[in-house]
Amino acid sequence: MPHCQPEQLALAALHETLPADDAAHLASCAQCRSEVAALQRAVDAVAIPELAAPATAVPPPPAVWAAIAAATGVTAAPRSEDSATSVAAAPTPAPVADAASTDGRVLPFRSRRPRLLLVAAAVAAGAAVGAGAVAALNGGDDPELVAAVGLDPLGEESASGRAEVVVREDGSRALQVDLDAPALTDEYYEIWLIEPDVVEMVPLGVLRPGTQTFELPTGIDLEAYPIVDVSVEPLDGDPTHSGVSVARGVLDS
Repeated sequence: MPHCQPEQLALAALHETLPADDAAHLASCAQCRSEVAALQRAVDAVAIPELAAPATAVPPPPAVWAAIAAATGVTAAPRSEDSATSVAAAPTPAPVADAASTDGRVLPFRSRRPRLLLVAAAVAAGAAVGAGAVAALNGGDDPELVAAVGLDPLGEESASGRAEVVVREDGSRALQVDLDAPALTDEYYEIWLIEPDVVEMVPLGVLRPGTQTFELPTGIDLEAYPIVDVSVEPLDGDPTHSGVSVARGVLDS
């Protein structure tokens, strides 16, 4: 049977009921489920009221105008008041905690904007806000548990839980997460896979307290990215890690 049409994948991402043939194919096809999972990140993010609500416009930093001029050859510059506002509003980078410490809330990595893997970009394809999200269908009657980890709170944080990697009958993998954490008002939780050096990371999607299942990117090496991290993200439109982690664990294998 051919793969689902894009419009059917979009409907699945919106949790709409598909025709029987498409639903049956989606349940058995890892590729189509992966595409649905990518689209669902945008759906789940917009479902957070704070993300969907209108926000105050943020002026772009001067570097944006310089990049436009370099790419187009056309001189571009913000109005003087916008430029002054954006420069004045630029935050001073905060110091990061030692990578081996679990006492601080700040996740250590070299930059606020780490290099995301191509596989993370593939998960994000078609999603307006980034990459990876909650899978809608299991696609296997009895998935096999292949790795698990307890998510321990960092420092004084109260978030905790458990994450399990399962393999379905069709060979696709998923991360099942059970999170016990307080609800957030002006922020949201996100789940990540991170390498031991805590530099490169793969976002899996928006996480809420309770139990959720996230599709794992095809081909990702969990031995290279064994850290399961729960972060708190501000409603700033920035898809990279905020640097604030509340729970973390390392997968066994």
